[in-house]
Amino acid sequence: MLKRLYVVISLLYPATLLAQFVPDTAITPGIKQIDLIDIGERIFNKNSVTRDDTIINKKGKIHFSAFPAVGYTLQTGFAGVISGNAAFYLGTHNHESENISTVVSSIAYTANNQIIFPIASSIWTKDNKYNILSDWRYLKYPSLTFGLGGYTQQDSSYELVYNYVKLHQAILRKIARDLYAGIGYDFDLFWNIKEVDPPTDHPSDFEQYGYSSTEKASGISLSVKYDSRRNPINPQGGIYANVLFEPKFTWMGSDNDWQSLLLEFRTYIPFPAKSRNIMAFWSYNWFTLGGRPPYLLLPSTAWDEFSNTGRGYIQGRFRSLNMIDQEAEYRFVITRNGLFGGVIFANAETFSDVLTGKYAVISPGAGLGIRIMLNKFSRTNIALDYAWGTQGSRGFFVNLGEVF
Repeated sequence: MLKRLYVVISLLYPATLLAQFVPDTAITPGIKQIDLIDIGERIFNKNSVTRDDTIINKKGKIHFSAFPAVGYTLQTGFAGVISGNAAFYLGTHNHESENISTVVSSIAYTANNQIIFPIASSIWTKDNKYNILSDWRYLKYPSLTFGLGGYTQQDSSYELVYNYVKLHQAILRKIARDLYAGIGYDFDLFWNIKEVDPPTDHPSDFEQYGYSSTEKASGISLSVKYDSRRNPINPQGGIYANVLFEPKFTWMGSDNDWQSLLLEFRTYIPFPAKSRNIMAFWSYNWFTLGGRPPYLLLPSTAWDEFSNTGRGYIQGRFRSLNMIDQEAEYRFVITRNGLFGGVIFANAETFSDVLTGKYAVISPGAGLGIRIMLNKFSRTNIALDYAWGTQGSRGFFVNLGEVF
């Protein structure tokens, strides 16, 4: 939800420069790079000149951007959004080897009477020794649920209404180049949960699983992460791997004792070699190891950190105790000045049967999209995709930055 911008209908000129700079060796020599900020400056100031493709960042210098937008997604309907981003370096060394610290937030109100207010930060200390991660969110969130497992039907949905507070905090320490390990604390609270027009001829899957008007989870997180990407917003190469174990405990305030495991892997390969085109692969696998997670914290379509898995399907389309999601994307340059690019992609996800544990149904998706360069220093794109799933599922899927 942090990266998701909705289908942009109106994107006003950024209030200040988004200078979330990461060195980029993929630009074409001799070709001036152009982004939407350059275009906005030309519209509002005819005497302006194209900004240089490089920028000097000093320790502690904060670069901030904020802009309003109006848009649409399958989950929200039409929405008004205000999004902001702050970026800075805490180190003083070569920025080619140091990661940039970011704080990202937005607030959205949607046609479905949803309020979405996330705050996320990734702070890197000097020499990338520590990575401090925060993921805080408040949602007032009417949304659809389709039941459990892979056999659910597109027309079987009904609405769930709830409020949600998420407070996740972690600190990771470098143990080798690009390799980190750490611990965190996770707190999730859902309240005022209501089913709106559930099935009348039989108990809903939520009721059979264990309906409650409140759900609470509290526990620790243990993670090992490898990340050789210098620019996670728009990787031009590198590998990302994450192992995240999250046990919840009643003695820490959780409703139940349960444990989940996330295994995630991403890789980015220039293709053809030395070109600016990228083959990207993403494997996202979310398992329940034991216990009984709250219904709203079960593995589910597009309930990853940035709500991106399973393009072609609405958020929450599939839900169960275990989830396997595989995605591939080819990103290619359209204009040499970097303003426009394109993608084609495919994905497939499967969810275990609640009773048997078997993965009986594979739900594929595929689509294509365009990329519009919002900021050339950070290589931040506005990503506009259209995707198709099964049973007539289809729609627009939009992000600030790449999907993965």
